Amino acid sequence: MKVAVASDHAGFELKTAIVEHLKGAGHEVLDLGTDSPAPVDYPVFCAACARAVVAGEAEMGVVVGGSGQGEQISANKVHGARAALCHDEYTARLARRHNDANLLSIGARVTAEALALILVDTFLATAFDGGRHRSRIEQVSAIEIEECAKRA
Repeated sequence: MKVAVASDHAGFELKTAIVEHLKGAGHEVLDLGTDSPAPVDYPVFCAACARAVVAGEAEMGVVVGGSGQGEQISANKVHGARAALCHDEYTARLARRHNDANLLSIGARVTAEALALILVDTFLATAFDGGRHRSRIEQVSAIEIEECAKRA
């Protein structure tokens, strides 16, 4: 699977570990930065990751920051992105099964590396259930389209 990854400076170290983990598991990685722990603003990196997923340049994405919250919000501003901030296996699994999330957001300051790698593996290995959840995802998409049209 091709996975896009991005982080800010607070998430750089964990992102680096995630990249190595993904490569070790046989995944292709599209690393969209940042490339050091020097301070940067996260929105541009997270939007680039989300855009890569939505454009089909990667199948899934992972964004990493201090808390993961701003990273999730930024990624979700991209039309078609469904980023989920996950702190445990349960939320990572349900983000995929029920919400068809296509990006995982992780907070490096609140998630240990070992757990983060489990979250990544769980997220990537879990399929969308479809069924009754599909209509809800379609409703979310309709809201997104409606809101985008208001600003056009």
